[in-house]
Amino acid sequence: MKHDLKKRASLTPMVMKLFDHWKLTGEEQAAALGLRSVRTIDRYRSGGAFANRGELMERVGHLLAIHESLRILFPGNRNIVYGWVKSANGDFNGKRPLDVMISDGLLGIQSVRRYLEFQRER
Repeated sequence: MKHDLKKRASLTPMVMKLFDHWKLTGEEQAAALGLRSVRTIDRYRSGGAFANRGELMERVGHLLAIHESLRILFPGNRNIVYGWVKSANGDFNGKRPLDVMISDGLLGIQSVRRYLEFQRER
């Protein structure tokens, strides 16, 4: 699936800002996006648009959906909204959701998203 340059260019700063709020290291940011190099993150932060790669754009969509779910679940509580991904969670066997997303790759990101969507439906 092709994602046009304008759309990718608008999503890039959104995700970089989200990573800033989540206080992710460069290595964590690269891993969350499935990238091999932190230099690619630096390029995105310098105004480059996300590459037109299917899995990268899928990860971006899931990460933004995770953020949206957190905002819905914890309205007005920025500390939880932005700290949740780095907090140990019993539902993930004591792991941080970020660790699940990084260690399990795209499947981990999808499972964190599904978990939050399930929480929203309760």
